[in-house]
Amino acid sequence: MNDAEPWRRDEPTIGLVGVLVVGTRGADGPGEALVSVRGGSETFIAWSDQPLPRGTTVLVTDSRGERAIDVIEWSGPPDTGPAEPGRGVK
Repeated sequence: MNDAEPWRRDEPTIGLVGVLVVGTRGADGPGEALVSVRGGSETFIAWSDQPLPRGTTVLVTDSRGERAIDVIEWSGPPDTGPAEPGRGVK
């Protein structure tokens, strides 16, 4: 294993919907999101452009590494993200 190994994006989280368990503070700092992924639920450090309160439904738009994600507020169904090739919407 190489100690200089670059960070890895967590691709399976992108496009999923979660809920903030700790609100985000926009540019002032991250919150925490609970996302259903890999057959269970996992928490991730969640960054957003604008502050979002606890309990907000969010869409994962990007991964900053294995445990950090970018999110936006999501007003669609709480258990699905947007349709993607090969994934569809429930």
